[in-house]
Amino acid sequence: MTDSYKKFSVGLTGGIGSGKSAVATLFSDRGASIIDTDAISHELTAAGGDAMPEIARNFGDAFLTSEGALNRAAMRELVFKDHAARSQLESILHPLISQKTRALANQANGLYLIFVVPLLVESGRWKDRVDRILVIDCNEELQIERVMRRNHLSAEQVRAIMATQVSRSLRLAAADDVLVNDRSLEALAQEVERLHQHYLRLAQEKLSST
Repeated sequence: MTDSYKKFSVGLTGGIGSGKSAVATLFSDRGASIIDTDAISHELTAAGGDAMPEIARNFGDAFLTSEGALNRAAMRELVFKDHAARSQLESILHPLISQKTRALANQANGLYLIFVVPLLVESGRWKDRVDRILVIDCNEELQIERVMRRNHLSAEQVRAIMATQVSRSLRLAAADDVLVNDRSLEALAQEVERLHQHYLRLAQEKLSST
Protein backbone atom coordinates (compact mmCIF):
# COMPACT_ATOMS: atom_id res chain seq x y z
CA MET A 1 0.00 0.00 0.00
CA THR A 2 2.36 2.64 -1.24
CA ASP A 3 0.15 4.80 -3.46
CA SER A 4 -2.45 7.34 -2.46
CA TYR A 5 -6.20 6.85 -2.69
CA LYS A 6 -8.29 8.02 -5.64
CA LYS A 7 -11.04 9.39 -3.40
CA PHE A 8 -10.29 12.36 -1.14
CA SER A 9 -8.95 10.95 2.10
CA VAL A 10 -8.11 12.09 5.62
CA GLY A 11 -5.84 10.36 8.11
CA LEU A 12 -7.32 10.88 11.58
CA THR A 13 -5.04 10.40 14.56
CA GLY A 14 -4.47 11.48 18.13
CA GLY A 15 -3.07 10.24 21.41
CA ILE A 16 -4.85 7.65 23.51
CA GLY A 17 -7.94 9.17 25.11
CA SER A 18 -8.07 12.14 22.74
CA GLY A 19 -11.48 11.14 21.38
CA LYS A 20 -10.70 9.68 17.96
CA SER A 21 -13.68 7.32 17.99
CA ALA A 22 -16.14 10.05 18.97
CA VAL A 23 -14.88 12.29 16.18
CA ALA A 24 -14.96 9.44 13.65
CA THR A 25 -18.59 8.73 14.57
CA LEU A 26 -19.52 12.37 13.98
CA PHE A 27 -17.88 12.29 10.55
CA SER A 28 -19.65 9.02 9.76
CA ASP A 29 -22.97 10.63 10.67
CA ARG A 30 -22.23 13.22 7.98
CA GLY A 31 -21.58 10.66 5.25
CA ALA A 32 -17.85 9.95 5.40
CA SER A 33 -16.61 6.39 5.06
CA ILE A 34 -14.67 5.44 8.21
CA ILE A 35 -11.90 2.85 8.05
CA ASP A 36 -10.58 2.15 11.54
CA THR A 37 -7.25 0.33 11.63
CA ASP A 38 -7.71 -0.55 15.31
CA ALA A 39 -11.00 -2.25 14.49
CA ILE A 40 -9.28 -4.13 11.67
CA SER A 41 -6.52 -5.22 14.06
CA HIS A 42 -9.11 -6.49 16.56
CA GLU A 43 -10.84 -8.44 13.80
CA LEU A 44 -7.54 -10.01 12.72
CA THR A 45 -6.70 -11.04 16.29
CA ALA A 46 -10.13 -12.32 17.32
CA ALA A 47 -10.73 -16.06 17.55
CA GLY A 48 -10.43 -17.36 14.01
CA GLY A 49 -8.83 -14.11 12.82
CA ASP A 50 -6.38 -14.24 9.94
CA ALA A 51 -3.43 -13.20 12.13
CA MET A 52 -3.94 -15.79 14.83
CA PRO A 53 -2.17 -18.83 13.29
CA GLU A 54 1.05 -16.82 12.82
CA ILE A 55 0.77 -15.21 16.26
CA ALA A 56 0.29 -18.64 17.88
CA ARG A 57 3.25 -20.02 15.93
CA ASN A 58 5.56 -17.17 16.96
CA PHE A 59 4.43 -16.43 20.51
CA GLY A 60 2.85 -19.62 21.82
CA ASP A 61 -0.32 -20.49 23.70
CA ALA A 62 0.49 -18.17 26.61
CA PHE A 63 -0.58 -15.27 24.39
CA LEU A 64 -3.91 -16.81 23.39
CA THR A 65 -7.18 -16.81 25.25
CA SER A 66 -9.07 -20.05 25.85
CA GLU A 67 -11.20 -19.18 22.80
CA GLY A 68 -8.14 -18.78 20.59
CA ALA A 69 -8.10 -14.97 20.38
CA LEU A 70 -5.10 -12.80 21.18
CA ASN A 71 -4.58 -12.35 24.92
CA ARG A 72 -4.28 -8.58 24.72
CA ALA A 73 -3.22 -8.00 28.31
CA ALA A 74 -0.37 -10.52 28.07
CA MET A 75 0.76 -9.21 24.68
CA ARG A 76 0.57 -5.59 25.83
CA GLU A 77 2.82 -6.36 28.78
CA LEU A 78 5.32 -8.17 26.56
CA VAL A 79 5.63 -5.58 23.80
CA PHE A 80 5.99 -2.68 26.25
CA LYS A 81 9.21 -4.19 27.59
CA ASP A 82 10.49 -6.18 24.58
CA HIS A 83 11.11 -4.20 21.40
CA ALA A 84 11.97 -7.33 19.41
CA ALA A 85 8.61 -8.84 20.32
CA ARG A 86 6.87 -5.62 19.30
CA SER A 87 8.62 -5.70 15.92
CA GLN A 88 7.71 -9.35 15.44
CA LEU A 89 4.05 -8.69 16.19
CA GLU A 90 4.02 -5.69 13.84
CA SER A 91 5.59 -7.76 11.05
CA ILE A 92 2.63 -10.14 11.33
CA LEU A 93 -0.13 -7.57 11.69
CA HIS A 94 0.88 -4.66 9.49
CA PRO A 95 0.74 -6.41 6.09
CA LEU A 96 -2.67 -7.88 6.94
CA ILE A 97 -3.97 -4.52 8.17
CA SER A 98 -2.70 -2.84 5.00
CA GLN A 99 -4.38 -5.42 2.81
CA LYS A 100 -7.72 -5.10 4.60
CA THR A 101 -7.49 -1.30 4.68
CA ARG A 102 -6.97 -1.16 0.93
CA ALA A 103 -9.88 -3.52 0.30
CA LEU A 104 -12.24 -1.47 2.47
CA ALA A 105 -11.12 1.78 0.82
CA ASN A 106 -11.82 0.37 -2.62
CA GLN A 107 -15.31 -0.71 -1.54
CA ALA A 108 -16.20 2.53 0.28
CA ASN A 109 -18.98 4.69 -1.18
CA GLY A 110 -19.01 7.58 1.30
CA LEU A 111 -18.49 11.23 0.45
CA TYR A 112 -14.80 10.86 1.32
CA LEU A 113 -12.55 8.51 3.27
CA ILE A 114 -11.38 8.87 6.86
CA PHE A 115 -8.73 6.45 8.07
CA VAL A 116 -8.53 6.26 11.87
CA VAL A 117 -4.89 5.42 12.61
CA PRO A 118 -3.74 5.78 16.24
CA LEU A 119 -0.05 5.53 15.33
CA LEU A 120 -0.26 7.42 12.04
CA VAL A 121 2.63 9.77 12.80
CA GLU A 122 4.75 7.03 14.35
CA SER A 123 4.40 4.76 11.32
CA GLY A 124 5.77 7.32 8.88
CA ARG A 125 3.87 5.59 6.07
CA TRP A 126 0.66 7.59 5.87
CA LYS A 127 1.67 11.14 4.95
CA ASP A 128 1.87 10.39 1.22
CA ARG A 129 -1.23 8.18 1.20
CA VAL A 130 -3.82 10.68 2.40
CA ASP A 131 -4.70 14.21 1.33
CA ARG A 132 -4.96 15.64 4.85
CA ILE A 133 -3.87 14.65 8.34
CA LEU A 134 -6.33 15.53 11.10
CA VAL A 135 -5.03 15.45 14.67
CA ILE A 136 -7.47 15.21 17.59
CA ASP A 137 -5.82 17.04 20.46
CA CYS A 138 -6.43 17.61 24.16
CA ASN A 139 -4.25 18.25 27.17
CA GLU A 140 -2.43 15.26 28.59
CA GLU A 141 -4.11 15.31 32.00
CA LEU A 142 -7.49 15.04 30.30
CA GLN A 143 -6.16 12.12 28.22
CA ILE A 144 -5.05 10.32 31.38
CA GLU A 145 -8.36 10.97 33.13
CA ARG A 146 -10.38 9.64 30.20
CA VAL A 147 -8.34 6.46 29.76
CA MET A 148 -8.33 5.71 33.49
CA ARG A 149 -12.11 5.96 33.51
CA ARG A 150 -12.63 4.03 30.27
CA ASN A 151 -10.06 1.26 30.64
CA HIS A 152 -9.82 1.04 34.43
CA LEU A 153 -6.07 1.64 34.35
CA SER A 154 -3.88 3.51 36.80
CA ALA A 155 -2.37 6.88 35.89
CA GLU A 156 1.04 5.21 35.73
CA GLN A 157 -0.22 2.61 33.26
CA VAL A 158 -1.73 5.29 31.05
CA ARG A 159 1.46 7.33 31.11
CA ALA A 160 3.41 4.19 30.10
CA ILE A 161 1.15 3.80 27.07
CA MET A 162 1.52 7.48 26.20
CA ALA A 163 5.31 7.13 26.42
CA THR A 164 5.19 4.63 23.54
CA GLN A 165 3.42 7.18 21.34
CA VAL A 166 4.91 10.18 19.59
CA SER A 167 4.91 13.39 21.63
CA ARG A 168 2.00 15.79 21.46
CA SER A 169 4.20 18.47 19.86
CA LEU A 170 5.41 16.16 17.08
CA ARG A 171 1.88 14.96 16.39
CA LEU A 172 0.65 18.56 16.10
CA ALA A 173 3.58 19.41 13.83
CA ALA A 174 2.43 16.69 11.40
CA ALA A 175 -1.15 17.98 11.25
CA ASP A 176 -2.86 19.74 8.38
CA ASP A 177 -5.91 20.21 10.59
CA VAL A 178 -6.30 20.16 14.38
CA LEU A 179 -9.50 19.54 16.30
CA VAL A 180 -9.27 20.33 20.01
CA ASN A 181 -11.50 17.95 21.96
CA ASP A 182 -11.68 19.39 25.46
CA ARG A 183 -15.24 20.73 25.58
CA SER A 184 -18.80 19.42 25.23
CA LEU A 185 -20.04 16.98 22.61
CA GLU A 186 -22.06 19.83 21.10
CA ALA A 187 -18.93 21.95 20.68
CA LEU A 188 -17.12 18.97 19.20
CA ALA A 189 -19.95 18.41 16.72
CA GLN A 190 -19.77 22.04 15.60
CA GLU A 191 -16.05 21.72 14.89
CA VAL A 192 -16.60 18.46 13.01
CA GLU A 193 -19.31 20.13 10.89
CA ARG A 194 -16.91 22.95 10.00
CA LEU A 195 -14.23 20.48 8.92
CA HIS A 196 -16.78 18.32 7.12
CA GLN A 197 -17.80 21.25 4.92
CA HIS A 198 -14.12 21.98 4.23
CA TYR A 199 -13.47 18.35 3.29
CA LEU A 200 -16.52 18.29 1.00
CA ARG A 201 -15.07 21.21 -0.95
CA LEU A 202 -11.65 19.55 -1.16
CA ALA A 203 -13.24 16.26 -2.21
CA GLN A 204 -15.09 18.00 -5.03
CA GLU A 205 -11.90 19.75 -6.14
CA LYS A 206 -10.04 16.44 -6.24
CA LEU A 207 -12.86 14.81 -8.19
CA SER A 208 -12.94 17.67 -10.68
CA SER A 209 -9.19 17.47 -11.26
CA THR A 210 -9.23 13.76 -12.19
